[in-house]
Amino acid sequence: MASPGLELLYALASPEISQPQDPLVCFVHWELISQGLRCLGKGEKAGANEKESERLPEGWASNKELYTLRYGNDKAKILLKALTVDGTLIVNVMNTQTEKVSNLTLNVADFIDTANLKDFHKVFKKKKALKRQLQTELLSSILGSKETSGKLERERERPPDYVPPGVPTGGPAPHYTPRENPSAIPPYGAADLNPLGGHGGMLFDPFGPGSRPRPDPTIGLPPGSVPPGARFDPFGPPGSRRPGPDPDHLPPPGYDDMFM
Repeated sequence: MASPGLELLYALASPEISQPQDPLVCFVHWELISQGLRCLGKGEKAGANEKESERLPEGWASNKELYTLRYGNDKAKILLKALTVDGTLIVNVMNTQTEKVSNLTLNVADFIDTANLKDFHKVFKKKKALKRQLQTELLSSILGSKETSGKLERERERPPDYVPPGVPTGGPAPHYTPRENPSAIPPYGAADLNPLGGHGGMLFDPFGPGSRPRPDPTIGLPPGSVPPGARFDPFGPPGSRRPGPDPDHLPPPGYDDMFM
């Protein structure tokens, strides 16, 4: 469905509509008006006694090969040129303040019923597709979408120190020193959450708080053979022998029968 007001515009512009590309220029014009712009006149330069209007200026379709219209508001100044080439309408828009340029080629027969140029209710085909194509491929890069503009306005209204909900505020990260855990619960995963907290790697420490004492891996080694502060796994089980029965004390039945 076309934007409200297009039907009235078409009725007012109807006396100058005689070619298939004329209704298409009317549609582009109304999309610019719907963006909050007003038509300032035809031609590249301002004429005498021009006024901002939602209507197309008198003589807007006097040149059927090249349509030139100007638009503006307090935020943008737009120059529109629409060139007719072999059944297509090449639409070019430029924001003269930012010098941004955008263009789009439309196949006139895809959107206009050439047999019903004077009937507003029949002349346009694929109104939704045409409106979407004009917005996404022609106007959004020049003017920005209404959604984007609203987002920018909301961001401008926020105070400089605004912090979105759910985002942690600044400050030092929690720090834990090794074995400093008042709850006496091993800090599983603390190394992942705070790599600089002093917990080391991500392996579970079986000798953390509340577990059995840590054995001394240097037992049985010559004095001075281990550099101070060195960390390594024990060479063998602590003590002189493994606690519990020796596995060799219970050999399987018939282990010494050479014929088994």
